Amino acid sequence: MHPDSTRPHDRDALRAVLRDVVGSSGMAIAFGGQVATSRGQVAASGVRDAVVISELLGTRTASLRGLAVHAGAGLGGRVLAEGRPAGVEDYGVARGITHDYDVPVLAEGLCTVVATPVLVQGRPRAVVYAASRERGSVGDRVRDSLTRAAGRMAAELAVRDEVDRRVEMLQAVAVTARSDGADAARLEEVRAVHSDLRLIAQDLTDDALRDRVHAACSRLAALGSPPRSTVQLSARETDVLAQVALGCSNAETARRLSIRPETVKSYLGSAMGKLDAHTRHEAVVRARAAGLLP
Repeated sequence: MHPDSTRPHDRDALRAVLRDVVGSSGMAIAFGGQVATSRGQVAASGVRDAVVISELLGTRTASLRGLAVHAGAGLGGRVLAEGRPAGVEDYGVARGITHDYDVPVLAEGLCTVVATPVLVQGRPRAVVYAASRERGSVGDRVRDSLTRAAGRMAAELAVRDEVDRRVEMLQAVAVTARSDGADAARLEEVRAVHSDLRLIAQDLTDDALRDRVHAACSRLAALGSPPRSTVQLSARETDVLAQVALGCSNAETARRLSIRPETVKSYLGSAMGKLDAHTRHEAVVRARAAGLLP
């Protein structure tokens, strides 16, 4: 992870998935780990082409913690290589998988085990397991629970990737602007990135990540004009004004923000009042002069 990234550690998303799996699958045990990602991050052990088990829920021993499951080996390695869920009803004697990891798996007493990959743009980013110590059928309930949970994690990682990409664009534009002086084209790109980041922020479920994205938006806004006003807009008022600044109508702004046109009108009116503006255009101009928009 880049030290300036707004991204929290992806292990928190993995832990949330494991809690979901235990709550919805009927299996008492869940565990998983990350693999090399599309952004070049690797699991803590530095092992590539493997999933390194880092998160455990419901286990009795530490036998699985830190285990590096290589692509093609064991159940997790099969899932990692094939990019699709798989399960076994009696791990110790199961056919269709290698038995490289029998010692740590059986030391935990696992019997029925199901695993699924977390795929982002077709690339595996993690593997999630659900397991029990009893022999049983790998039913649709377990598979569906794992698939849904993995899908939610994949969506969250995709959003985080996009936030990182946008912030990197922001930083590149800022460096160029400081060295060259921002021309009109660069300034419009700054404004587009600012608007996109605010759209992304409203869909984030992680409060800390959303706050950091909003902080990045504030830094970006200051590139246009350093803050020199006591006016404070709410997050929603800023969201609406950022879309208006791009030339969006109330209807288009409502569609982008997933709110009603009447709500857009209300937020816009409130922002105009705070900025002592009489028109949409004047509100945007005053917000930029105040350092609230780039």
